[in-house]
Amino acid sequence: MKRWQPVLVLLAILALWWWLDGAQQVHDSPDTTVDAELASHGDGQARYYGKAAQTTARPTSSSRPSPDFLPREAHHTLDLILRGGPFPHRQDGAVFGNREKRLPSQPRGHYREYTVRTPGERDRGARRIVTGGDPPREFWYTADHYQTFRRFEVAP
Repeated sequence: MKRWQPVLVLLAILALWWWLDGAQQVHDSPDTTVDAELASHGDGQARYYGKAAQTTARPTSSSRPSPDFLPREAHHTLDLILRGGPFPHRQDGAVFGNREKRLPSQPRGHYREYTVRTPGERDRGARRIVTGGDPPREFWYTADHYQTFRRFEVAP
C-alpha cells in the first residue's frame, strides 16, 4: 500500500485542481470584445490615444464603479490592484514599457501591468489592466495583448 500512496496523493491533488478549475469556469463570463473606437467629445470623459479611449463607469456588485466593457475577471484584478495584492502571477505589478506607443508617453516606470484571467487559458492570456502613477491614478484595459486600450476611471 505504501508504494501506491504517492500516486493516490497525486491523483487527489489533480482531481481537486480539476474540480476547482471547472467550478471557476462555470462562473466566468465570455470574453468581451474591445472596440476602442469609442469617444465622446465635449464632456472630458473620453480622449483618443491612438486607438485607446476613456469610458464612463457604472456601479458593480462590489459597489465600486466599473465600466460596462470590463469582463468579470477584471473586477477581481482591479480589487487586487487597489488592495496592493497579493497577485497570482509574479509578473503582475511589473513595469509596462509602452513599447507599442499606444498609451500617452510617460517616463519609464509610470505604467504597471496586471493579468486579467482568461477563462480556458492555461497561461496568462492576452487580457491586462495597465495602471499609471504610484499610487495608480490612470487605468487602462486591453483584451488583445496591448493592441488596443480603453481608459476607465476608478472611484476612490
